[in-house]
Amino acid sequence: MTPQVDLPTELALFVLALCWLGFGVILVVGKRGAERSTKRQDFKSHAGFFLQCLAYAICFSFGRRYFSPIMRLSQMAGWFVAALAALIAIVSTWFCFAAARALGRQWALVARVIEGHELIRRGPYAVVRNPIYLAMLGMLVATGLIVSRWQGLAVATIVFMIGTEIRIRSEEKLLREALGSQFDEYAAEVPAFIPRVF
Repeated sequence: MTPQVDLPTELALFVLALCWLGFGVILVVGKRGAERSTKRQDFKSHAGFFLQCLAYAICFSFGRRYFSPIMRLSQMAGWFVAALAALIAIVSTWFCFAAARALGRQWALVARVIEGHELIRRGPYAVVRNPIYLAMLGMLVATGLIVSRWQGLAVATIVFMIGTEIRIRSEEKLLREALGSQFDEYAAEVPAFIPRVF
């Protein structure tokens, strides 16, 4: 018996693969341009990073048959979900790129403060304080919609959110210590992770 191919999901998977490739390039290029020396670092953020990576692993581990929709959908709904997932992946990749570019030499995988650390408030950092995590969540959701079962996506999202909370607390503690009231004012104006709807 030949498996039934769902064209919208197949196209969305192609877009997702390109976006994951783009995400990888952003991480490698960002690391090359980052400042090597670190003034202060918080290793608790490693636990959060591990949980975020675990969330992606869960999403891929609960995969469904390739090119099949996430649930029984009408043809129109299938195209809508596939297009939405592809759009989320594209926007997330662009958002990550814009955030990494705005950070410049301050970019890092784990919580740290460098000598002469400055508060970045431009680009994606004017929307949320942690735009790369928002982009990572977008990639998780897009991946789940395209390749995972809904149960896997649900569990992965919970694990990801716990890891993200750990990382945000760890990083913002360092920034408050380094930047004081300047960071407090920024935190009062810009949400940490999820943009305000209004």
